[in-house]
Amino acid sequence: MSVFTFGETMVALRGSGPLKLGGTMAVSVAGAESNVAIGLARLGHPVHWAGVVGADEAGELVLRTLRAEGVDVSGAARAGEAPTGLILFEPRLPEVTRVHYYRAGSAGSRVSADDVDRAFDAAGQPPRVLHLTGITPALSPAARAAADRALELAGEHGALVSIDVNYRSRLWSTQQASAVLCSWAPRADVLIASDDELPLCLPDGSPDDTALRARALLDAGAGEVVVKLGAAGATAYTSGGKLHCPARPVRSLDPVGAGDAFVAGYLSALLDGADTASRLDRAVTTGAFAVATPGDWEGAPTRAELGLLAADSGTVVR
Repeated sequence: MSVFTFGETMVALRGSGPLKLGGTMAVSVAGAESNVAIGLARLGHPVHWAGVVGADEAGELVLRTLRAEGVDVSGAARAGEAPTGLILFEPRLPEVTRVHYYRAGSAGSRVSADDVDRAFDAAGQPPRVLHLTGITPALSPAARAAADRALELAGEHGALVSIDVNYRSRLWSTQQASAVLCSWAPRADVLIASDDELPLCLPDGSPDDTALRARALLDAGAGEVVVKLGAAGATAYTSGGKLHCPARPVRSLDPVGAGDAFVAGYLSALLDGADTASRLDRAVTTGAFAVATPGDWEGAPTRAELGLLAADSGTVVR
C-alpha cells in the first residue's frame, strides 16, 4: 500500500443552474480524501480509502465508484443507523458555485478510532503515506479521535504524514480548527494549505507574511510546507529554500476539486522519488486537469495523459 486515507465521501448532486428553479441533476460522489485517492489511483499508486457510509444505496454508490477507480475500500464500514451524506452543487454564475451540505449526523461523521484500527489491519501492511485533511476532525469528536489515532499509527509504522488544511467554515470556527491544526502541523512531513489557511496552523501572533509563516511551521517541525496559490501556481518551502511553480494555463470550467487534484499530483511525484520542482510541476498539472473538467474528480488524469497539456490548442489525438 502506498497511501492510506480516510474521511467522509458523500453522494454529490450537480445542478445546471439555481437550485430553487428545479431541473435535472447529475449524480456522482465527492469527498476530499476520496478525490485524492482516485487521483493517485489513476496515476498508478495503490491507495486504501477507509470511511463509513450508510447501509443504503447512496453508500453502495460511493463504494462502487471508488472500487471502479481502483481504490481499495476493504477497510470501509457501513452504519445501519445513519445515512450517507449528501452534497449539492449549485452553479450560480460562470465563476461562482454554491455548495450545500446535508451531512449532520451522517454515517461519515461517525468514523471512529476503532474503524481506523480495523482499516489498518485490513490493508495488510503499513502505508508509505498517511493523508489527512482538516475536514475530518471537524465532523465530530469521534472523527477527530479517528484522525488522531491515524497519526499515532503513522508514527508507529514510520509512514510519512501528509496534511491538507482544507478549512471548511461551515463545519467549524477558525478557533476550533486552529486548536487541532496547531497540534497537527509539527507532525506533518508535507503540510499543504492555501496562503490564507496558514495562520490556522500557527498560534496567535504568527507572522503576517506567507514566507515567514511557512518558515515558522518548518521551525516547529513540519517537513515541508506547500502553499497553493490558485491561478498563481504554488510555492514549496523546505529546509533547502523556497521554490515557486506557475499554474498551467487552461480554460477553467469548474474549480471544485482542484486542490485535491493538486495534492494527488504532489504525493504521486513524492512517491516516485521526484525532487521538489518535479513534485510541484506534477501538482499544478493535475490541478489544471481538474479545473478544465466539470466534477470533483472526474477530470483527474492518468499517468499517460499528463503530457496532454503541452499539446497545441485544437489538437486531435488520433
